Amino acid sequence: MPPARSPAAGLAGPPQAMPALSAALTLLFACAVAVIVTNVFAPQTLVGLIAADLGLGEAAAGLVAMATLIGYAGGLFLLVPLADLVENRRLVLRMLAACVVFAGLAGLAPGASLLILALVLVGAACSMIQVLVPLAAAMAPPERRGQVVGDVMSGLMLGILLARPLASLVADTLGWRAFHGLTGLAMALLWPVLALRLPPRQPADSARYGELIASLGKLLAREPVLRWRALTAALSMAAFSLFWTAVAFRLAAAPFHLGQRGIAVFALVGAAGAAAAPMVGRLGDRGLTRATTIVSHLLIIAGFGLAACAGKAGAAGPMPMLVAMGLAAVLLDIGVTGDQTLGRRAVNMLDEAARGRLNGLFVGLFFLGGALGAGLAGLAWSLGGWLLITLLGAAFGFAALVVDAVAPRA
Repeated sequence: MPPARSPAAGLAGPPQAMPALSAALTLLFACAVAVIVTNVFAPQTLVGLIAADLGLGEAAAGLVAMATLIGYAGGLFLLVPLADLVENRRLVLRMLAACVVFAGLAGLAPGASLLILALVLVGAACSMIQVLVPLAAAMAPPERRGQVVGDVMSGLMLGILLARPLASLVADTLGWRAFHGLTGLAMALLWPVLALRLPPRQPADSARYGELIASLGKLLAREPVLRWRALTAALSMAAFSLFWTAVAFRLAAAPFHLGQRGIAVFALVGAAGAAAAPMVGRLGDRGLTRATTIVSHLLIIAGFGLAACAGKAGAAGPMPMLVAMGLAAVLLDIGVTGDQTLGRRAVNMLDEAARGRLNGLFVGLFFLGGALGAGLAGLAWSLGGWLLITLLGAAFGFAALVVDAVAPRA
């Protein structure tokens, strides 16, 4: 069957043929998204240092932690749809240049108001990631699309998982302003590479911008695969954010007593989960999407079960407990990576003319889940400690399994 017509009016013709995606270009896509996404998650780690330096109260400090996430979500819904209207290479390069400027502004900001504004703008510009992912998918043949999305996703997940420890280590040595300066420099060096290597992609949709934004609701209503994949991704991301927000509290307490650097090193362990993305993408290409999705959600539940055992004070010596906690983090991250990789593959197999909007919707919705998990972490920790954290995380995984049971086959 031919793909369904985009809800936005004015399709000009079939999508432009894309050049074949080489292994080197796939690696470039993965490295690019890894570099860019560190800007989105690092402020959550740096907020303590920023608050102390700028004399911020708890309310303002909370805004600093949320700023890039708010900006990223806004970019997903308002800027990423431009990928279905504007030539993609030019759009990516302009957003990347803006991100360099805003990162520099964040590093030089003299006060909280300008810093928060700069971080919101950084987050919005970083949403170019969701232009790069569908661009890579468009260059891959359908039978390899899952593999390519998985390869690029491995870079994205590595960037997410390494953002916090990298920011902690740089800020601990050079200060929080230096981190923003270094990420700005990294993106500035990335710009000419992308300018030389990215192929142009002119989307077929000739609708106006307002029509594209209005079509988001129509796409969500029309595409059941988008709805259920976004829901399980949101539940998985809620579990991910819950764990990684609360685990720092647990590791700082007895019997671990880890400091900032120790927690940063522990966070590196979770990066091993990103290695699962290419394998999961290949399983999707072989028609095993549903089975692999179910296994991913079972891994999330298993990870929280192991984390509950590892977090029991006095259950064993500190080192065995720390190893078990690290294994729990790897299981959780493999499960979340698997769900997101398969979700992106499924979404990128839908309407080619609406690929930018579909990706923006998918990621924007699962980021809402991530915000929910992060927001619940402090409350759950204060009410029930680590046990409640693990029970709530396992509940998110179980809810994703329920969605698997009732979702249409795709």
